[in-house]
Amino acid sequence: MEEVKCQSPNESDNVEDDVNEDELDSEGNEDSEYSEESDDDEPVHKYERIGNNLANLLSKDAASCMAVTDKFIAIGTHWGMVHVIDHLGNNIKEFSVHTTTVNQISVDSRGEYIGSCSDDGRVCLTGLYDAENNQTMNLDCPVKAIALDPRFARPHSGNAFVTGTGDKLVWYEKSSWLGRSKSSVLHSGEGPIRLIKWRSCFLSWANDLGVNVYDCQFKQRFSYIAKDDPSLRPELHRCNIYWKDDTTFLIGWADVLKICVVRDRSTSSRDPDLPSRCVEIIAVLRTEWSICGLASKDDLVVALAYLSEGPRLADEMDGARRPQLHVIKPLINDYDDVNSDALTVNSFHLYRSNEYHLDCLLEESVYFILSPQDLIIARPRDHDDHIQWLVERGRFIEALKSASESPSDLRNYSVASIGEAYMKHLIEEGEFEEAARQSQTVLGRSKQLWEEQVYKFAKLKQLRVISSYLPTREPRLNQTVYELILNEFLQSNVDRFAEIVNDWPSDIYDIHTVINAVLDRLVSRPGDPVLLESLARLHSYDRRYDRALSIYLDLSHPNTFQLIDKHNLAHCINDKVVALIELDASKAIPLLLDNLQHVPIETVVDQLEDFPRYLHTYLDSLYKKDRAISKGFHSRQVQLYADYEPHKLMDFLKDSDYYPLPKAVKVCRDRGFTAEVVYLLGRMGNWKEALRLIIEDLKDVRKAIEFAKDIQDNELWRDLIEYSMDKPEFIRGLLQHSGTHINPLQVVQQIPRDLHVPDLQVSLVKILHDYNLQVSLREGCSRILVSDCFSLFDRLYRGVKRGQSVSSHCPVCRNPVLSCSTDAALFQCLHTYHGECTPVGPHGIFCNVCSTKQQKDRSRTLSR
Repeated sequence: MEEVKCQSPNESDNVEDDVNEDELDSEGNEDSEYSEESDDDEPVHKYERIGNNLANLLSKDAASCMAVTDKFIAIGTHWGMVHVIDHLGNNIKEFSVHTTTVNQISVDSRGEYIGSCSDDGRVCLTGLYDAENNQTMNLDCPVKAIALDPRFARPHSGNAFVTGTGDKLVWYEKSSWLGRSKSSVLHSGEGPIRLIKWRSCFLSWANDLGVNVYDCQFKQRFSYIAKDDPSLRPELHRCNIYWKDDTTFLIGWADVLKICVVRDRSTSSRDPDLPSRCVEIIAVLRTEWSICGLASKDDLVVALAYLSEGPRLADEMDGARRPQLHVIKPLINDYDDVNSDALTVNSFHLYRSNEYHLDCLLEESVYFILSPQDLIIARPRDHDDHIQWLVERGRFIEALKSASESPSDLRNYSVASIGEAYMKHLIEEGEFEEAARQSQTVLGRSKQLWEEQVYKFAKLKQLRVISSYLPTREPRLNQTVYELILNEFLQSNVDRFAEIVNDWPSDIYDIHTVINAVLDRLVSRPGDPVLLESLARLHSYDRRYDRALSIYLDLSHPNTFQLIDKHNLAHCINDKVVALIELDASKAIPLLLDNLQHVPIETVVDQLEDFPRYLHTYLDSLYKKDRAISKGFHSRQVQLYADYEPHKLMDFLKDSDYYPLPKAVKVCRDRGFTAEVVYLLGRMGNWKEALRLIIEDLKDVRKAIEFAKDIQDNELWRDLIEYSMDKPEFIRGLLQHSGTHINPLQVVQQIPRDLHVPDLQVSLVKILHDYNLQVSLREGCSRILVSDCFSLFDRLYRGVKRGQSVSSHCPVCRNPVLSCSTDAALFQCLHTYHGECTPVGPHGIFCNVCSTKQQKDRSRTLSR
């Protein structure tokens, strides 16, 4: 079959000429032409011209009518031939039963018998599989119409058929007598009958006045639908009747379309003289074109249209116009044109409306358009057709989306083929970025397609574009492909090269090859930090971590410590202490402290000798972690604390015992750290010197008093009082803050008479007040003590006085104690003895039972 070009009737005039009928392939091979539409409305149907044997037949004869079944197509010609072909145009059978134009062909529902009539007066019934019911009738006038009973081929059906013989509708039925057909006239007198349609039990026929409907069940004509315009010439405007179902039919006459429904009359209100059924016209539509044929599609109407007015297409300048297939949605008094296509029919400019015919296979929504030299099939557009329509208009994204949603519905296309076409289009348009992006969807997991695509981009010098979308796992391409892209960026964009090295897995390319390429590139770009960082990363991939670490340190790279931690490279940092600390002391020093077995303290100290600040930070952290392990360096730390963190020196001096005191004193004296010197002199036992510094240098009486309190030496207090006698502030401080450590009289008595001491009276009042307070506290404590003694003694007395449950026998004589009139001794352990049996020891009476038990417990303890 050849695909037929169709155009939207609303298209601009700039369209190509029709294909010359000589270009048709007589063997039926496809020579596709695609529709050219300027609007965005996709056609409802796709059109194919039936070729093969039919093309050859119609090149010599002209078609006049047809009938379509799901098995074959029967075509009548102007030379009186009836050709039976399949849906591909291959000849099945042909009958030369008429001598002139075949007017109508009818086929029974089983597709076993064909009825035909002609202007030569012949009516022929021909069986395709047997000749039992074959008939040929010669009537005395032209026969314009024929219809077989849909049940014609069934046994005992009567083999009925009707003909339009002149103005008579004649019913033929096989009689039981000798198997001959008997005839009867069902209707006459309204002019020549030009069309008959038989559906179920209803016959409909058209003459020059209108359309009649006959009920074969009740054998009565029950409806007549008049022609709207009696002046219409039948040779120009044929009536078209189409039964949509068993009760609904369409009438198209010129530009008027009527939708009719057969209904049963209500039995309660029905006039006995009226037929039991009637026809209701539910819609009357006036179109802008003449109707050449009718069919249906769900709730829509399909009409073959013939236009005589309106704007013409470019190839319609002379003669008749293209026929059009319209799909319309009927309304009450109007319709919506859902879709319309102007068909490319051979020699269309020569034909009138009556020379076109339309038939359909309703179940398949397939429509057949017949012209004298063409038979075109209109099929519903499938998913492939939709994709093709989108691709032809460059709407590839929509095509890809549609194909992805239902790939199983595609036969001629696939997501990959659409994508390839899209990428080819994009590359031709120079849209390389979009082409590379679509590669992910289109190429999928095909290794071969990906490699071909990469080489294609390489030829176009667009490797940088496709690199972002290149798969690295599924599929994994040849190493050469990845190395090709790496080299491209190494030469043109080292920043992008570094990104790829960082992002791509290291096992998809040969690391040594790339390392050598980077080294070669460094010759022309020495010291390039981006290249060096990439080289370090490549060395890391190659497990040469020492080389990577050296490069990272040279670059002061922030990932240096991450590299060391990740790969346990502490053994590689023995000679890199200074560089690590300079990079980040907050990370380097904890690293060194955590790996003392790899980097001994002595090694670090040796390397940091010229960097005292770093050395102090390291030793300070070491001291905080373990004071014992760092004791060998405490002497050095005294000076380091004094230089860099003097506020920590005092705490260090107090906490550590592993530094020489004289050296520490010298360091502190040199830097004027009096408080630290005082502390060190105190530790050395030179209290007088320390006290002197507090008084003379610090001039802090409170500190001097606190120092004396800590030492608790009377001689030191005397020295402090002597030092203070010429210093009024010190005297006041001693009187106010010495508390009970010295007798205030010692201070007061030694104050020179002519020395003015500020606030002396206040100080003396405070001393007296404090003394009174002390006396009051002592008296209060004494009263509390006496009260507690009396309370406890009273409790003891009441306890002793209270009766106790005692043992009934004396532990010595074993006689009852209470039965005797002698005195008894009761111990707190509740053992009771007779007065004469009570044991007496060096310290008085005692309980022999408890004393023996205590001796055994003591012996047992000693034996252990």
